[in-house]
Amino acid sequence: DLRAWIKNWNEDPKPFVWTKTAEEILDSLARYIQRISGAGH
Repeated sequence: DLRAWIKNWNEDPKPFVWTKTAEEILDSLARYIQRISGAGH
């Protein structure tokens, strides 16, 4: 399945485009860490 996906992707590749700023990503990560920090893991 992976090889079929790669073959298909290579026939019509598209560049990766960031949709969030670094600040938005870091804010999201900080919220996630805050949420799991007290989860008892």
